[in-house]
Amino acid sequence: MQNLLEELKTALQGDERLIIDSKLAKNKIVELALAMDEDLIGLLLENEEIKKHFFKKVCGVLVFDKVAFQSFVSNKQFLPDSYTAFKNKIGLTANGEYLSESREVALSWAYKDCVLEGGQTKEVQKRKEIFWNETLAPDEIDRLLAPKVLTNFKKYNKDGEQKVEKISLNDNLIIKGNNLLALHSLKKQYASKVKLIYIDPPYNTGSDSFGYNDSFNHSTWLTFIKNRLEVAKVLLSTSGSLWISIDVNEVHYIKIILDEIFGRESFIAEIVWQKRYSRENREAIGDVHEYILVYSKNPIDFKSQRNLIQITEKQAKVYRNPNNDPKGRWRPIPMTAQEGHATPEQYYDVTSPSGKIFTPPEGRCWGIAKSTFERLQNEGRIYFGKNGDSQPNTIRYLSEVEGVAPWTWWTSEEVGHTDESKKEIHALFGKTKAFDSPKPERLLERIIHIASNENDLILDFFAGSGTTASVAHKMNRRFITCEQMNYVEKITVERLKKVIHGEQGGISEAVKWQGGGSFIYCELTQHNANVIDKIEKKNTSEDLKAIWHEIKSTDFISYKIKPETINQNIHEFEALSLEEQKQFLIEVLDKNQLYVNYSEIADEDYQISDDEKKLNRQFYGEA
Repeated sequence: MQNLLEELKTALQGDERLIIDSKLAKNKIVELALAMDEDLIGLLLENEEIKKHFFKKVCGVLVFDKVAFQSFVSNKQFLPDSYTAFKNKIGLTANGEYLSESREVALSWAYKDCVLEGGQTKEVQKRKEIFWNETLAPDEIDRLLAPKVLTNFKKYNKDGEQKVEKISLNDNLIIKGNNLLALHSLKKQYASKVKLIYIDPPYNTGSDSFGYNDSFNHSTWLTFIKNRLEVAKVLLSTSGSLWISIDVNEVHYIKIILDEIFGRESFIAEIVWQKRYSRENREAIGDVHEYILVYSKNPIDFKSQRNLIQITEKQAKVYRNPNNDPKGRWRPIPMTAQEGHATPEQYYDVTSPSGKIFTPPEGRCWGIAKSTFERLQNEGRIYFGKNGDSQPNTIRYLSEVEGVAPWTWWTSEEVGHTDESKKEIHALFGKTKAFDSPKPERLLERIIHIASNENDLILDFFAGSGTTASVAHKMNRRFITCEQMNYVEKITVERLKKVIHGEQGGISEAVKWQGGGSFIYCELTQHNANVIDKIEKKNTSEDLKAIWHEIKSTDFISYKIKPETINQNIHEFEALSLEEQKQFLIEVLDKNQLYVNYSEIADEDYQISDDEKKLNRQFYGEA
């Protein structure tokens, strides 16, 4: 056994993909093995000892036993570290089993929304972070996702900050807090009421804000996004639509998830957005685009209600005015149509000015009835070609074109690009680096125009700098947006305050925006999420030990934890790295107690004021 362990460790060192921070990554090894990765299998076959244990001959063919390999690699003797050893010794158990072995798991949940350190206000400040996945039994999930108490209500209008006296479905909202929990808190009042959901989630590029440092980055991201999309669907109205900005790293995987949640028949389009004109020659093929996936709960309803977009000058080039028609530019439209369900009125002879007689070709009919043709001819709206002897066409004037159906190729000229969006942010906040890749307001204007009408409700649960909410407000839509990070107050809220005061950046001039309106800011009421904030900000082992002594006898601790066992092994805790100590303390917290549940609003321990109780009852439709 020991020899095989060492042989395997030595062999795996030959694959650079398996080494993270100079150490073999157990999860990455398992992930590649289950995917039957050719390079990994080839590496294993080079070693006779390994080949003998993990490969079998079946009908003369060597077959990889990935089940046996996974079991072996998952054994705690393979690549043990001080953190794993300490965790196993402490015994984070459920019904006598280690949590990692529990069979009663219904949800793998990544707590962090933006996966940045709790004290950060800018994405570019990201350092090596502590992240985790929680495995939760079904009875725990119900409590975790129950509606939460809202606190710290503030209303903003042109007169500045106001006390919130009343809250209703007509109010615009900025909610600070974990967006998964915020979405579930919205369900009671907003289910089937949202016309458009647009999100710009972390793209999981390896260098963006979703910087998970474990080697199940991909599967973690998919779980993270799936949990949120499931509740997002509940919030959408029947004709509502979901629009997701994404790039090549996850676009094909998230489409599979969307097909599973919404159904393949709910797919509307995959839009390609040209985000830049060109790039440096540092890649084999330059990356100049991103994707926007569009789904609807009812594609037929969506199509019947979606808005056309304004015709571009390039599209309008086919409209000319060779005869100086006083009605302006026009184009000929062929008058024939497929027979289909044609009526007798669509079969008749047409005589051109030159005396030539036309009848519909075989298998076709005229697209208009004879009476309609005669009316249009009297109005001078039938065109027989330059010489008056060609097949008849109807005349369509450019002035009568209400718009055109959107295409799936959106150029920078039409909807803006990343340089434009950065300039918009800089104009608002100076040359801050808070957001490396914001979206231009023109891009959101097109999405919101196509998918909604005035007074419709728009939801964005990755608020970021607040572009979606700002554009929605300028276009006279209602909005709800969610953000967990501390920059929500310094960036998102401040941007919306500027919008209310009539800022003239982005689409303001195009939509004749002059300011006005209001929004309400509020927060999910934290409970032991406050402890997590404290843990993440500490820089010494002594500080972390002090936090442990503060919380070990409180309801912050999971019922699965035996504090006396940790106390008996505190020397092993001290031997862990600072990040491992933080990770462990976070792991022992009861995740059901991150925020205060609305069902416990009357509990005096939480000190919810009478005014906040009243506003919460209004928010949840109980007052």
